[in-house]
Amino acid sequence: MSAGWERGAAAAPGAVPAPCASKVELRLSCRHLLDRDPLTKSDPSVVLLLRSQGQWVQVDRTEVVRSCLHPVFSKVFTLDYYFEEAQKLRFEVYDSHGPSSLSCQEDDFLGGMECTLGQIVAQKKMTCALALKFGRNAGKSTITVTAEDISTNNGYVELSFRAQKLDDKDIFSKSDPFLELYRINDDQSQQLVHRTEVVRNNLSPVWEPFKVSLNSLCSCQETRPLKCLVWDHDSRGKHDFIGEFTTTFAEMQKAFGEDQAQWECVNTKYKQKKRHYKNSGVVILADLKFSRVYSFLDYIMGGCQIHFTVAIDFTASNGDPRNSCSLHYINPFQPNEYLQALVAVGEVCQDYDSDKKFSALGFGARIPPKFEVSHDFAINFNPEDDKCEGVQGVVEAYQNCLRRVQLYGPTNVAPVISKVARLAAAEALSGEASQYSILLILTDGVVTDMADTREAIVRASHLPMSIIIVGVGNADFTDMRVLDGDDGILRSPRGEPALRDIVQFVPFRELKNASPAALAKCVLAEVPKQVVGYYSHKELPPQGLGTRTPDGGPGSTP
Repeated sequence: MSAGWERGAAAAPGAVPAPCASKVELRLSCRHLLDRDPLTKSDPSVVLLLRSQGQWVQVDRTEVVRSCLHPVFSKVFTLDYYFEEAQKLRFEVYDSHGPSSLSCQEDDFLGGMECTLGQIVAQKKMTCALALKFGRNAGKSTITVTAEDISTNNGYVELSFRAQKLDDKDIFSKSDPFLELYRINDDQSQQLVHRTEVVRNNLSPVWEPFKVSLNSLCSCQETRPLKCLVWDHDSRGKHDFIGEFTTTFAEMQKAFGEDQAQWECVNTKYKQKKRHYKNSGVVILADLKFSRVYSFLDYIMGGCQIHFTVAIDFTASNGDPRNSCSLHYINPFQPNEYLQALVAVGEVCQDYDSDKKFSALGFGARIPPKFEVSHDFAINFNPEDDKCEGVQGVVEAYQNCLRRVQLYGPTNVAPVISKVARLAAAEALSGEASQYSILLILTDGVVTDMADTREAIVRASHLPMSIIIVGVGNADFTDMRVLDGDDGILRSPRGEPALRDIVQFVPFRELKNASPAALAKCVLAEVPKQVVGYYSHKELPPQGLGTRTPDGGPGSTP
């Protein structure tokens, strides 16, 4: 379950998107629950609710633990954590009477607890008393919630176990085995990672494959001890211990690669009492798949450079730059919208470019010496090298360019997209995650060459580049939103879909009163995801990481 709540969907125009959230996993256990069943013990499960717009909204529910007053739940809740918000949560424990589902109308309430996600994160492990309705204590019942930050997760592991010749614990039938996998923490406590399903009446069970994050499995430390326990399921919750073994994820990988991934399942009591005892069966790792996941910071810290290009609209619709009503008017006391957007975005991007040189292009103007219309000219008028020294160099080139060109038209942006795409295509041939291009297009109106622009964007979606379009002025930019794939997949005029959503369109007027930092955060919000998306699709790891990567006792019953 992922409660990555829809953020920004209902935001007012001009609202700045929330910062990238951290992912937090919550694991639950209870002690001393009330016993509501007359003949057996309670069958507990926990419901998670989120406070949203003044109401409690049910988000998800754990599995049902049969006949147990001290359950350890296998189900993991994954939430987005925002530091700046008080995210109120409520945990409700029920004695279940039917199949596990989100509904709990027919279940008996065993107690609840309210807190904020921030409280859980701050304490990492929080134990609270459960309360019945009207604040009455539910006896000695407690619930423990353990939080784990998985934002640094760098991979997922899929494991599949089977066993052979397990001990038979049942008199009239064979054992009903299930397996539990625990992580041993630094304080030697044990954290349940996964519990398999029960395989009925079988001493050589094959359990279903399961997938966990590397962070959940071993805290991303591949030599951290892991413990596997095998049990014979008992419907009353008194499971019979068959045996156990310890290993590490590193050992699993090595043994699996050498086709020797099996461990003796040992019951220490039998080993001490029985002279010729060998084991209680063998557990075999039938399959192991490991997929690494890299973050934006992994690529940046690996040396990936962000090459920044700005393309500025010099069409006549901007107005005469000498007139104070022009969008290109240079006011010595207040930078125009072109400059505000350029500086805000450029100052963020320059931190990821080692030489701090930015390409600066113009389109829609007649340029010297022949004053022919160009849609991809260098605003420093050096066709051999269109780069400027830092943000200030681009600002100076822009101001100088205004005095030398004649604003004209039409508003064609496909040429500048194609020009940057050629650079990105050359970089893609390197086969390394070494340089990613960002094109910032500043324009005062809807593009004239929409068909060619769609075609250019679809081609560019296969390359290491992103496009940010900022609409300047008060024009109607409705038709521009088709270029932003948020409302569906952008297609070329020929019907070819974009491989990735690489365009972010933002009307400047919606952020006119925001700070430069807020403006930059808004227009660059999707870039990290786009960078990771491209290199993940190409199966390219960050530079320096080598070649491509291939793919307590039992607390509950399944």
